[in-house]
Amino acid sequence: MRRGAPIDTSKKWAAGHNKQHVMDKNTAALDRETEELKHDKVTLDVARLIQQGRQAKGMSQKDLATKICEKPQIITEYETGKAIPSQQILSKIERAIGKRTLPSLTPTLIPTLIPTPIR
Repeated sequence: MRRGAPIDTSKKWAAGHNKQHVMDKNTAALDRETEELKHDKVTLDVARLIQQGRQAKGMSQKDLATKICEKPQIITEYETGKAIPSQQILSKIERAIGKRTLPSLTPTLIPTLIPTPIR
């Protein structure tokens, strides 16, 4: 019910204006940046080893995925070289197919996994 009491109002900053597309200095600098950062992917050598090992055991991608408790899409990504390598998944695949896949992968992972000593 209305009692005639004064109502407190305050204008919000940029209310009713299309201020979301204003470019400031930081936004322009980010737009000019051209550096592309990408994650390392599984090498094609490792992908072939996984595929050959799976076929040698007579397994489909779905069979291998079920055996290691992962989705079939994960196996497809590893065999096409699109997956970001996970030590845990690679270890499960190795145990399932009985082949070592990591020796060809370790030279790229060792620098990121072992911290350099501070002197």
